Amino acid sequence: MTRTIRLLGAALGAFVGLGLAAAGGGLFPNVPYSGAMVAAWTIAWLIVGFATLPYMTTVPAMWLISQVQQMSTTEFVASILGLFIGLLLGLLLGLPLAHLEGPLGTWLPVGISLFMGLGMTGLTVAKRMDLLAAAQNIGVVRKPSAESTSGDGIPQIVVDTSVLIDGRIADIIESGFIVGTLIVGRFVIEEMQHIADSSDTVRRNRGRRGLEILSRIQKGERNAVEIVDDEAPTIAEVDAKLVDMARRRSRLILTNDFNLNRVAELQGVRVMNVNLLANAVKPALLPGEELRVKVTSAGKEQGQGVGFLDDGTMVVIENGARLVDRDVDVTVTRVLQTVAGRMIFAQPRSG
Repeated sequence: MTRTIRLLGAALGAFVGLGLAAAGGGLFPNVPYSGAMVAAWTIAWLIVGFATLPYMTTVPAMWLISQVQQMSTTEFVASILGLFIGLLLGLLLGLPLAHLEGPLGTWLPVGISLFMGLGMTGLTVAKRMDLLAAAQNIGVVRKPSAESTSGDGIPQIVVDTSVLIDGRIADIIESGFIVGTLIVGRFVIEEMQHIADSSDTVRRNRGRRGLEILSRIQKGERNAVEIVDDEAPTIAEVDAKLVDMARRRSRLILTNDFNLNRVAELQGVRVMNVNLLANAVKPALLPGEELRVKVTSAGKEQGQGVGFLDDGTMVVIENGARLVDRDVDVTVTRVLQTVAGRMIFAQPRSG
């Protein structure tokens, strides 16, 4: 396609060069070697046409198509609506101006229409989320379902930095509990790289683990991973970028950050919190049930021992201080749910 356009541009350039050379009394009258001058002139125009026509036709067209493809459905509809409203306002304002005499009557309505069309397009795209919310509130547009999806019906899930550094997400994905395409912003990768380059050993290891987890997820076959460019370069904070990306794309975000969880929910974004998932899958225990647990240390209170289940749940064992470093059978006496998680109180089984 580009080769054809270049050949057409060369032919068009040669035609323009010959036309200009022959215009009036000729471009090179009474000049020695005028034929050679005309030939050089024509060849120069041929080269100009060959080199520039693609940048005047196909290159802008392909750029425009790519920009439209990157737009979300909401952005596209908002831009079309804004353009229509702007041109309509330009027409209403331009009709009286068309009666002016001279060039003003010709060019002023055109300028008003262009200004209103482009201005309203930018305004509606910038305020698209507010317009969409207003349309949903009055019933013009149906509110999205709980499971937000892409155009082909596959859920899109925006991934936070913290959930990659945490590492558990890789095992969750491999277990098949998450369905959809994972969306990772380049600014998330840059943040993990910055952490990985830290002089602090703990932070450096956390950043490297995040990058390794992302690589592991990409190589897996369960979920597709899409790396996307920064869609909101004017927003400085990473959390705000993530929420904005989720609002643009899917209204789904995967995190274990408590603050991001709250901010996202306030802005109508559904949150998939790994910590809540981990608490939800812990086995439910009732008073009277029996467990086998290893007492790892003495507790805070006199005579208490402390052990942990496989999922990290703390078990406080009455009269267990004397049983440190031993596996014992215990009976659950009560289960306490705290902000930090669940705590189980038990006592050694008699006999």
